[in-house]
Amino acid sequence: MLELGWFSAKLFFQGKLIRNPGYFIRQTTIGISVGLLVLVLLAQVEIPLCLPITLSSFTTGMIMPFLLKDFKTK
Repeated sequence: MLELGWFSAKLFFQGKLIRNPGYFIRQTTIGISVGLLVLVLLAQVEIPLCLPITLSSFTTGMIMPFLLKDFKTK
């Protein structure tokens, strides 16, 4: 299992894993931005900080599969 992860990481850093890196970066940036927006907005409310972190992580985790549904590797 570690060998597979190491091989994938090596290909990623060599630029040979992702077929369209611009699409991947754009979609990932959109997901991170939405999660960060949710975090900042919820952090303004007077609730414990663990709730905004949990909810923004959950939101980001829920939208990433939809953003990266057309993601292709080589």
